[in-house]
Amino acid sequence: MTATHCQSLQLSTKTREEATRRLRSIKGHVEGILRMLADENIYCVDALKQIKAVDGALLKVSSLVLRSHLKDHVVSAETRGDADEIVDELMEILKYR
Repeated sequence: MTATHCQSLQLSTKTREEATRRLRSIKGHVEGILRMLADENIYCVDALKQIKAVDGALLKVSSLVLRSHLKDHVVSAETRGDADEIVDELMEILKYR
């Protein structure tokens, strides 16, 4: 669902850099998990711990982007006149959190 008022990912430089740094780290962890899954000697719980760590790291990236959205779009929705649309978007997003 893409709002008509915001067609691009508008993030501050700091937020964009932090999210990018975290996602690169997550990519490395996922590659490690793939190697673990290919090794029959790896204990399942060890793989599950790494998967949970990636899950938590993705949640942090999601929170960074959500915070930016709240700050840059939600707070000014009433003034712009699209508060209902913004609330609908947030309700949709929150289904996946």
